[in-house]
Amino acid sequence: MPQNNKNKESKGRDFLYPKKPSGRLYTYRKWVSYVLLLLLFSCPFLKLNGEQWVLLNFIERKFVFFGLIFTPQDFYLFALAMLIFIIFIVCFTVVLGRLWCGWACPQTIFMEMVFRRIEFWIEGDNQKQRKLNAQPWNREKIFKKSAKHFIFLVISFAIANTFLAYLIGSEKLFSIITEPVRQHVSGFISIWIFTILFYVVFAYVREVVCTVICPYGRLQGVLLDNQSLIVAYDVNRGEPRGKIQKQNVDETKGDCVDCGLCVQVCPTGIDIRKGTQLECVNCTACIDACDEVMLKINKPERLIGFYNQDYISQQKPFKIGAKAYGYAAVLLVVLMVFSSLIYKRSSIETTVLRASGTLYQNRGTNQTSNLYNAELINKTNKTVKFEFRAKDQHDKIEFIQAANVLPKDGSAQITFFLIRNNNQIKEYKSDAEFEVVVDGKVLSQASTSFFAQPDNQ
Repeated sequence: MPQNNKNKESKGRDFLYPKKPSGRLYTYRKWVSYVLLLLLFSCPFLKLNGEQWVLLNFIERKFVFFGLIFTPQDFYLFALAMLIFIIFIVCFTVVLGRLWCGWACPQTIFMEMVFRRIEFWIEGDNQKQRKLNAQPWNREKIFKKSAKHFIFLVISFAIANTFLAYLIGSEKLFSIITEPVRQHVSGFISIWIFTILFYVVFAYVREVVCTVICPYGRLQGVLLDNQSLIVAYDVNRGEPRGKIQKQNVDETKGDCVDCGLCVQVCPTGIDIRKGTQLECVNCTACIDACDEVMLKINKPERLIGFYNQDYISQQKPFKIGAKAYGYAAVLLVVLMVFSSLIYKRSSIETTVLRASGTLYQNRGTNQTSNLYNAELINKTNKTVKFEFRAKDQHDKIEFIQAANVLPKDGSAQITFFLIRNNNQIKEYKSDAEFEVVVDGKVLSQASTSFFAQPDNQ
């Protein structure tokens, strides 16, 4: 019988002791994880155009992505970006199943490629871990457990600091670390709260995040179809399974020798031979384990592999279904809209509104004025000198509260009268347009309404 990699250490919780995986796909996963970990830990500390690569400062409402600064006025772009991400995940899942979970999800990468490998290094493979946990507390157990959890805490501390660097910025994080604690009490407490949180997740909660907490796994049943590629057991080739016998070879048996290695290496403790299960994160550890056995018994590889349900049940070759093409088309359209909005996005956001509660004012017999308030927001990290002017050369601006400098990441308020000649006024309500000029270039435009009584009335 296959050996289960579970061990009940406490009431209500089965702790898993997966066997250390190896193989070609596992090697690929390691290199992918190295690249992703490098990006994760470097993005908050590398700078482009004077800003860190990625910043998600919800407190100060400042967001930076690869040098581009986004403000609350760009919330529509954030909403559109989230929609693109959701559509991409749906499209990706329809075609490749839960591959994201096993190869790119931070939870899986940290758990399987960092914390689990440290556990293998200190405590040994699954059998040695199980034996160590079962034995009474002695010098060996105290040393190994203390060393493991100390390293877990150090890594959790590093992850917590990186996480905060994304939220508050690397410069503020450096200040919290280097300056006295009394000056940054809340920041210091935040670091340790996140440290303990990450430590508990990776030391104790572990695969429960993937199998119970994360909603993405629950969506598989809705998103997957018969054409989706998933990690699956070729039941037609493998069944009926049975042990290899040197004598009395049974030709009716399938290729599966019931060794149980696919179960032992599974980080979520499932038996892939029982069919598609929401706990499967497509980590491909079972593929490597099964391929190793197949090579030893001179059988073809990929008894467990990437297959779709149509291939398993009807031996139909893989093809992308119409649903995937539909999602891809929607994703392409939304991406084009998003790209055009990013391209047209100005570095200065200008809003002009008529002063509330005011009417138009007659200035003698030849001119009429309206009172306006304007707000200019600088979306760059540089101080900008600007000129605010009317687009129509016949219009004149008379400033009450003037400004010509926009601080970096800041804003400026202007109050002014727009004065228009009566012979230019043809209707009671007309358009008034304004320009913000920096170094001779128009960087932003705004429009509002101008009210006046036409001369012919």
